[in-house]
Amino acid sequence: MKVAIITGASVGIGCATAQAFLDEGFAVSNLARRACPIEGVTNLACDLASADSIDRCIDALEATLKQATEVALVHNASQMRKDRANDCDSGSLEQVLATNVIAINSLNQRLLPLMPASSSVLYVGSTLAEKAVQNSFSYVVSKHAQLGMMRATCQDLMGSGIHTAMICPGFTDTEMLRTHLGTDPAVAEAIAGMNSFARFIEPEEIAELVRWAHHNPVINGAVLHANLGQKES
Repeated sequence: MKVAIITGASVGIGCATAQAFLDEGFAVSNLARRACPIEGVTNLACDLASADSIDRCIDALEATLKQATEVALVHNASQMRKDRANDCDSGSLEQVLATNVIAINSLNQRLLPLMPASSSVLYVGSTLAEKAVQNSFSYVVSKHAQLGMMRATCQDLMGSGIHTAMICPGFTDTEMLRTHLGTDPAVAEAIAGMNSFARFIEPEEIAELVRWAHHNPVINGAVLHANLGQKES
């Protein structure tokens, strides 16, 4: 049995990734507070900021994982808030890190011992894993942390037959990005114009790269940039 476990598969990149793996015959589970609307996806209600909630989901997955011949573990869910280095309450930062970083570690600790060789641990990062912009302090910090986690994961899993990578989307047409940008069409147009194709990336384009990365261990430890050729600022 081929299994895909995706966090935040309710909308956007996560939802498109669920469809991509489902189309290939994977048993797909969504770990999120909201359900994935795609028929055939198993929804496990999960608050990723809660260790107890994560444990309950993993308990529910154990029987399936015992039958798995390969597992794609896709760390996709993230919180993105508007904040700054000089205006970010530590409590708010802790909440972002709980979802964007600590939850990943909690999932890895429980799931990696259950994953066979030929599996993958894939991090959906961001161009902001390697650079920064204004007004996204906690998100930038968390994505830099995810990059370090991916690289450390690669080293620690040497010889296990499990590979890892980080897929770093550019500006992708998702609910999270639209919420962050607001409702001004001029702002959206300006942001979309920051790559060589002058458009937002479609979630399905990122999903296909995630699916490809699972099947190609040659990219173990790699950062895969998926930004349509972003302009240097």
